[in-house]
Amino acid sequence: MAGFDPGKKRFFTLLVAISVTVFIVNIILVSGTDVKSKIRKIPIPIPGKQNGQQTPSDPNLPKLPSWYHDNEVFEEHASVNDQHPILDLMRDADEAFRIYDESRSKTFRETVAKYRRKYGRHPPPGFRDWYKMARDKNVYNVDDFDQIMDDLRPFWGIDPFEIRNLAGHMSSEEHGGVSGLHIRNKKVWRLTNQNWRVEIMAKMVQPFVKYLPDMDIAMNRLDQPRVVVPWDDMQKLLESERATRHVAPDAAAEWTTNMEGLLKDNDTAPVVIDPEWFSKHGQQYMLIAKEGCPPDSHARDPNSNLSSSEALYKHPQGGFVSNFNRSSDLCTVGPEVQGKHGFLFAPSTIIASKRLLPIFGECKVNVNNDILFPANMYYADDVRYRYDSKYDYDWDDKNDTMIWRGVTSGGTNTAENWRDMHRQRLVLTSNGTEMVGKEVLIMTEDPNNQGSYVNFKHYQPSEFALDHTDVGFTEAFACVPDCGFYDGVWTYKNMTTLSQQFESKFVVDVDGHSFSGRWHAFLESKSLGIKSTIFREWHDSRLFAWRHFIPMDNRYDDLYSILTYFIGIGKRAKASDQPYMPRHDFEGRKLGRQGREWAKKVLRKEDIEIYMFRLLIEYARVIDDNRDMIGYSGDGSELDRYDSKHPLSPSNSGHA
Repeated sequence: MAGFDPGKKRFFTLLVAISVTVFIVNIILVSGTDVKSKIRKIPIPIPGKQNGQQTPSDPNLPKLPSWYHDNEVFEEHASVNDQHPILDLMRDADEAFRIYDESRSKTFRETVAKYRRKYGRHPPPGFRDWYKMARDKNVYNVDDFDQIMDDLRPFWGIDPFEIRNLAGHMSSEEHGGVSGLHIRNKKVWRLTNQNWRVEIMAKMVQPFVKYLPDMDIAMNRLDQPRVVVPWDDMQKLLESERATRHVAPDAAAEWTTNMEGLLKDNDTAPVVIDPEWFSKHGQQYMLIAKEGCPPDSHARDPNSNLSSSEALYKHPQGGFVSNFNRSSDLCTVGPEVQGKHGFLFAPSTIIASKRLLPIFGECKVNVNNDILFPANMYYADDVRYRYDSKYDYDWDDKNDTMIWRGVTSGGTNTAENWRDMHRQRLVLTSNGTEMVGKEVLIMTEDPNNQGSYVNFKHYQPSEFALDHTDVGFTEAFACVPDCGFYDGVWTYKNMTTLSQQFESKFVVDVDGHSFSGRWHAFLESKSLGIKSTIFREWHDSRLFAWRHFIPMDNRYDDLYSILTYFIGIGKRAKASDQPYMPRHDFEGRKLGRQGREWAKKVLRKEDIEIYMFRLLIEYARVIDDNRDMIGYSGDGSELDRYDSKHPLSPSNSGHA
């Protein structure tokens, strides 16, 4: 229009747009309650979809968004009183973590006082140096070392000379599966029966070896744990430990020197105590393990049954693991998993002893009495297990899939037993073709009560597995006489880097021959870790199931309950013959973030070093001839100024 002011034209256009917007908003407000929409994604036309079905694969078609689901735009329960049991488990975990977090000692005085209350002793010599190094390295919780104390308790029932003698000489036998690390004059003096594991262990102690007395460390160089002391014998040792608890007023904070029993150079006639090893390669491990269980436990009580066992660690709704510690306790779950885990029924190497031996191991099952230390692979800079952020996209950019890659390790594979091996069961359970016609337990929302859920026992997961699992082997391994029986069983998948697995939202971790070395990297990632294991590790007490990761039963019977909860399944309807589970993507993102933030606080190399430092000064006192009369007996006041200049790490309990 000639002579029309352009500025007025823009103003007029903006005024019309505002008026239309106000009109629409008013229509919405008068038409119903003003609540936030529960729909996170708006349906969009997807090229390659016809009548709701995916057309044959075409590399030129764009990839479906990770949030897209056939026939359904899933809802988030933003305004619903959601009563799913997983939410209860998450709340319980948050409360347990809050108590853990708020109970941390804030000063050296508090740390020393708490030590004496918990353990009935003074802290060991070197505790002051350990504390300062821990605070200098920003260790989050200087009280969280109960695993060390539990591992070392029974050794108070043995003569210190016997412990030193065993530790000094067990590695002298080349085929005994033990390496030795020997510290003299505040340096690593010698490595015996040397291999990569003990070499990394030597690097681990370098930052603090100058604070240690002379000692010999016997390290398990095999994958499998070594020691199972029978229950009655262990109770006697623990009773002896309780009787020795004493806070001596005149304790000396000095180590005893020149003690007998340590390994010596050119010792022509050493006294060597027999560790009493026996071999059980390929035999049923529960025959050994159950001797370490209480007489009234499920593993030893003939009147116990599956229901009474599951009641101790599983939620009746959905079968979710409610007690992760119990779920890996062979005294509780052993009879049910003894034929479903390769280590338990087809171990490749078992050289064990029923005698209490001072042998350091990277992992163990609950009945083992090995002394746990941080696994060497966590400390090594190995690209296969090191966290790499290259493909670790933000949660919303990841695929709605659960991924796992590995080889057929975990025990001795044969044509008769492979279907019962734990890794093979995971691959079969997650395979859409294998699961055709099979039914599993999941949960479904009550069609008459939104936010309420019931068990659904007849879900056929084949189609869901095809869409949402990417699980498979990259090669066969550990077979007898060879792996030919796997020919035609499955198609091997391409190898992936650890980082490429983080393209999936869910990363599942299961045992191999022993613990899984990728667990730390999984926790560091932006994905959500799902963990199934029978093995214990040094870090267990500082990781909270349902806050930092998702626990899974060793039988995997809760796998689809877990995945359908987070990913969602089905269509909402007024019928109960088909399951429906609304999508819980927010909860998955939250748990993944909490695990990542926490791993970066408590699973660092510095945390490994501090754990090892504390372990070795506690071990040094156990092997000291004057262990009842040595320790730090001060009140901690000499570090008041230090503490005032080194405030405690901020609380983590308020993080979502």
